[in-house]
Amino acid sequence: MSNQTNADNKTFKALVVEETNDGEFKKSIQQRNVSDLPENDLLIEVHYSSLNFKDAMSASGNKRITRNYPHTPGIDAAGVVMSDKSGTFSEGQEVVVFGYDLGMDTDGGLSQMISIPADWAVACPDSLSLKEAMIYGTGGLTAALSVQKLEKMGAKPADGPVAVTGATGGVGSISIAILKQLGYDVIAFSGKSEQSDYLKALGASEVRHRDTINEIGDKPVGRELWANAIDTIGGDYLANLLKQTKAGGAVTSCGLAGGAEFSMTVLPFITRAVSLLGIDSVYIPLDDKKAIWERVSTDMKLPDLESYAEEITLEQTPEYLDRFMASQTVGRYVVNVRG
Repeated sequence: MSNQTNADNKTFKALVVEETNDGEFKKSIQQRNVSDLPENDLLIEVHYSSLNFKDAMSASGNKRITRNYPHTPGIDAAGVVMSDKSGTFSEGQEVVVFGYDLGMDTDGGLSQMISIPADWAVACPDSLSLKEAMIYGTGGLTAALSVQKLEKMGAKPADGPVAVTGATGGVGSISIAILKQLGYDVIAFSGKSEQSDYLKALGASEVRHRDTINEIGDKPVGRELWANAIDTIGGDYLANLLKQTKAGGAVTSCGLAGGAEFSMTVLPFITRAVSLLGIDSVYIPLDDKKAIWERVSTDMKLPDLESYAEEITLEQTPEYLDRFMASQTVGRYVVNVRG
């Protein structure tokens, strides 16, 4: 029997989401073979993944995220190269993967093995373990990209506070911690008032209920309350953040839990020169991904990183994905897929 045949017959565990005859979606941990994976150059033994809201949507049968089932979600993965037909990586090299089609229509990181195109992966920075990389994951990398984009627009701690919405979520929580580390004053907005102490421990100087953002109502502009903002919610929250941002400030947008549409006038843009900045962590160029990984492994690397995430097993992922859909999650969740 050839080595390739042996590899194809190798079994591993994965979360599998299946559509039932009555249109329901069930989640289970199943044994699979490497031969079940798509034909791609890079085969990775996954050690850690993480949970994101997009994973929960895929696991619940959202066909805007995943068209075909059975399917393994997981838009993040960190592991060790088993083989690479492209010659880009060496066997045994540690790599991280986030974005592109991983976990959407390509079987994802909530699995002990994945097969992907080689240009979806980057080498794991030397100063980050695989677990630490997944504590960041897509949520943390989106936070880092948001902060970096504000910096590129000229944001400085001396300008005034930065507002962060969806503060208890994966992107929001890491945004607060990174901003605090870089010297910014942070106003955290959340619908979970009971998490105020948690948000202050992350680095927020002030915690407000998210609905206070919308107290401005239909006014085209309001008082200038924050220098810049990171929005993870969308909808009216995004519109009203923009209306209350200081002249010359900027608001990044990376989420739509509050709606994909918003309505407002152009006045904040043309009378205050406020900027709306889109954040894409999925299809950004590979060199940009390498650069942001370098930052989170250096000046954006958080001390005591493991305190920012709860570690769970692959077997626990069905329960935790349901918690995401019920808005019962706080912070980041790293998945030890082999533990």
